[in-house]
Amino acid sequence: MSDSEFDVVVVGAGNAAFCAALSAEEGGAHVLMLECAPEHLNGGNSRFTAGVIRFAYNGVEDLLELMPDLSDKEIAMTDFGTYTEEQFFDDMFRVTQYRTDPDLCEILVKKSFATIKWIREKGLRFVPIYGRQAFKIDGRFQFWGGLTVEAVGGGPGLVDTFTEIAQKKAIDIWYQSRALKLVVNDNKITGIMVNRDGELLNIKTKTVVIASGGFQSSAEKRTRYLGPSWDLAKVRGTAFNTGGGIDMALEIGASSAGNWSGCHAVGWDRNAPEYGDLTVGDGFQKHSYPFGIMVNADGERFVDEGADFRNYTYAKYGRIILNQPGNFAWQVFDAKVTHLLRDEYRIQQVTKVKADSLEELASKLEGVDAEGFLANVATYNAAVQSNIAFNPNVKDGRNTLGLKVPKSNWANTIDEGPFEAYAVTCGITFTFGGLRIDTRAAVQSTDLTVIPGLFAAGEAVGGIFYHNYPGGTGLMSGAVFGKIAGASAAQWAAAQ
Repeated sequence: MSDSEFDVVVVGAGNAAFCAALSAEEGGAHVLMLECAPEHLNGGNSRFTAGVIRFAYNGVEDLLELMPDLSDKEIAMTDFGTYTEEQFFDDMFRVTQYRTDPDLCEILVKKSFATIKWIREKGLRFVPIYGRQAFKIDGRFQFWGGLTVEAVGGGPGLVDTFTEIAQKKAIDIWYQSRALKLVVNDNKITGIMVNRDGELLNIKTKTVVIASGGFQSSAEKRTRYLGPSWDLAKVRGTAFNTGGGIDMALEIGASSAGNWSGCHAVGWDRNAPEYGDLTVGDGFQKHSYPFGIMVNADGERFVDEGADFRNYTYAKYGRIILNQPGNFAWQVFDAKVTHLLRDEYRIQQVTKVKADSLEELASKLEGVDAEGFLANVATYNAAVQSNIAFNPNVKDGRNTLGLKVPKSNWANTIDEGPFEAYAVTCGITFTFGGLRIDTRAAVQSTDLTVIPGLFAAGEAVGGIFYHNYPGGTGLMSGAVFGKIAGASAAQWAAAQ
């Protein structure tokens, strides 16, 4: 087979793409990966993540299969809890408002543990997320929110390790190589047009896996599909996920699916750059809002900060922040809770103010009506049910009474200085609309039949997430359907 002919071409080089490529190689295929970014920016959105991954597990015994280096001391001082398949299903159904595709969701949940074990066997290493997903109570760490494990080295570590593994498997990876067009003959994939560092190539292949992400990096497409003001959102990750892979498939008659007006969007530093900055990584996120309050330009709270664990609200609150006057908000904390703030609040590149009194703080909140802020804080403080114990590890029911916008859990008065506040805007992570696939990850046509030789995985797939998202499920979805897509592609190529 020549250097311009492959069994399987994978468009993309992030988590889903690597899982597809490794799975296809495991099936005996000669594999090429196409990465449109330069090598130092490779990995798509995966490089910008914290490497956190959600999966079902039944206890510490399961976790030891992924993290055999866990010491007896770590096990003794930690309550890892469980996260059963039933809990995973409940979270997926609840946060997507029961719209997630039931067949795809079943595969995602039921294959989650086997898939992360497969990744571990390939050479990826994992550690517990002590810093962000566990609080120490009475000398013992307790995990919460269904998330326990992250890749060693976070997103960059995940991508770099996958790259090393793929290279050892003799999988070709071409950088600065943008896939342009799928070549179809006799109603099946026979090739792909590629711009490789300025040179136009026609690569022969028996099958293609689209794993090139969503369209969140295109301001034009964000506005077209998500609506007004979305061109003003910051992009948390790569500048290269502009939806090109999805477009190629749609051009040959693929069916679209999912929540095209929906996306994963979070509170992100107001002065962050247009796209993600790898020197900061995920540090621009600001996810400790359940322990404080968020106010808009009028000084008013506009969302229930304590509706649920941040894992189940952070991905939808970015949209709500974008809809506020001026597209921004301030997160406000008092001295009772600042020790609980995540590490991202302590980075150098942060939009922060600090004050000893609320009056001084109000004068420092740029763009906020100071009088309105003070009045709203006073009303909020009076509504807090301080007789209920505060516990950050559980939904403690410490709430407010009588407010138009309630706070359901973790409600603490804002009255003990020094006070800290952080300015946030909307940071978009990925879009929820994409290609329609079946349970073999085969892309469907607009006639709802399989397009022979075309498969998809990761953020390019629609139908799994709607409205919201349980934290850590994106990497799991990419891995599960990437592995399936790669295996299906290898089987298809072998049959040709």
